[in-house]
Amino acid sequence: MPSAAAATGRGPAAAAGRMEEEDGGRGAAGSPTAASGRFVRCLYVVGFLDLFGVSMVVPLMNLHIKSLGASHTLAGIIGSLYGIMQLFSSTFVGCWSDVVGRRYSLLACILLSALGYFLLGTSTTVFLFAVSRVPVGIFKHTLSISKALLSDLVSERDRPLVMGRFNAASSVGFILGPVVGGYLTELEDGFYQTSFTCASIFLLNAGLVWMLPWNEENTGNREHQQGNKGTDSFSAKANRDLHLKSATNGAIASDSLFQSPWIQVAAVLKRIKGIACSDLWDIFLVRLLMSVAILLYYSNFSLAMEERFGMKPLFAGYLMSYSSALGVLAGCLLGPITRLYQHNTYRVLLHSSTLTCMLILLYASALSIWMVILSSTFLAFSTTIGRTCIIDLELTIGGNEASGTLLGVGQSVTSVGRIVAPLLSGITQEFSPCGPPSLGVGLALVAILIMNANKQKYCSHGKVKLKNQ
Repeated sequence: MPSAAAATGRGPAAAAGRMEEEDGGRGAAGSPTAASGRFVRCLYVVGFLDLFGVSMVVPLMNLHIKSLGASHTLAGIIGSLYGIMQLFSSTFVGCWSDVVGRRYSLLACILLSALGYFLLGTSTTVFLFAVSRVPVGIFKHTLSISKALLSDLVSERDRPLVMGRFNAASSVGFILGPVVGGYLTELEDGFYQTSFTCASIFLLNAGLVWMLPWNEENTGNREHQQGNKGTDSFSAKANRDLHLKSATNGAIASDSLFQSPWIQVAAVLKRIKGIACSDLWDIFLVRLLMSVAILLYYSNFSLAMEERFGMKPLFAGYLMSYSSALGVLAGCLLGPITRLYQHNTYRVLLHSSTLTCMLILLYASALSIWMVILSSTFLAFSTTIGRTCIIDLELTIGGNEASGTLLGVGQSVTSVGRIVAPLLSGITQEFSPCGPPSLGVGLALVAILIMNANKQKYCSHGKVKLKNQ
C-alpha cells in the first residue's frame, strides 16, 4: 500500500497544483533557489533550538531526581525506560512522518516534547518526574524528522553537505545549552525555571516550523521545474520527489490528517515490514558496530584518564568540550571533503571509519596525555563525518521514498548501541581501563570488513527494493 504523504497535502512534497490554488496563484517570493535555501536555513535554526533546549535540562536531571528522594537504582531505571521508549518509538514515528507528511509530524513531535518538559517543570515527586519522561521518550524525534525533510529537499549530491551543516548547527546548541542551564540553576527554583524555559523554546520552535514557507517552497519548486529543469539542486530534488509521491500516493483522503487512522497504522506497519524484509541489514549492522565502538571510547573516559594519567575530571570535561567544538567544525567541512572524494559517500565512510579505528587504538595504547589529546582531536572529525555519511548511505541505498522510516530505524539501531555499550564497558573494564576502547577497536574492524565485503553494492548506489514497493 503506497504512502499517503503527498495525498494529505501535508509537507514540502505535497501536490504543487493544490498549493497554487491555496495561494490564489501567487508565485514564490523571490527566486526558487532563494526560497529553497531559506527553507533549509530555517531548518538549521530548528535543529539549533532543539538541542539548545534539551541540553539546558539533561545535565541537571540526575541531580533533580535525587533531590526528590529517588535512589541511584530508581534513577537508573527511569533513565533506561526513556531509552527503551526511544528505541521502539523512533521507527514508528519516522515511518508515520512518511505517511502523514513532515510538517504535521514535526509539529506534533515538537509540541508533545514541549508538554513533556512542561510536566518536568511541575514534577515535585518521583512519579511525576517519570510521567514527564513519557511524551518526550515517545515523541522526541524532531531531529530525525528534520533530517528526513532535508533529504526530501536536497539532491543526493548536496545531502552530505546539508546534513553536516545541520549537525553543526545542532551541536552549537548542545554546547551553549548547558552554560545557560547552569546559570538558570543558580536562581531560586532553578531546575523548574530551566524546565519551563526549555518548554518555551520548544513552543518557539513549533511556531517557527508552522511559519516555514511550505507553500512558497512548493510553488517555487513547480515554477522552477517548468522553467529551469535540473539547474538547481534543491528545487530539482524536491521536484523529483514531488512527481514521484504525487503519482504513487493516495491512500488517505487529502482533506483531513486524522480521517483514516487505521489506514495510517496499516501504512506504517507495511513500511516497517518493507524495511525489515529489505537487504539493508549490513548498513544497519555497520551503524550499530561503529556506534558501540565510539560509545565504548567515551564510556569510561574520565575514569580511565584518572587511572592512567592522574587527570582530574575537570580537565577530562574540558577535553570532551574541545572535541565537541571540533565536531562542529567538521560538520562545516563536509562539503569540501565530499567534493574531494567526488561525492563518493562509500569511500568517505570507509576512510573515516578506518581513521576512527586507528585513533581509538592510539587512545587505548597511549603512553602520554599528549597522545590522548591528538587522538581526541582527529577523532572529533572522523566520527562526525562518519555519522553523516552512514545516514547518507542509508538514504542512498534504501531510497528517499521512505526516508523517515530509514532514519527512524537508524535511530533505533543507535539506541540499541546505547543500551549495549554500558554493559560491555562494565565487563571489559573489570580487566583493564583500556578494555572498553580495545573492544571498540575490534568492533570497528568488523564494520570495516563488512563494508569491504559489500563494496559493490555501496559503490553502485542501486536502490534496494523494499517489500512494499
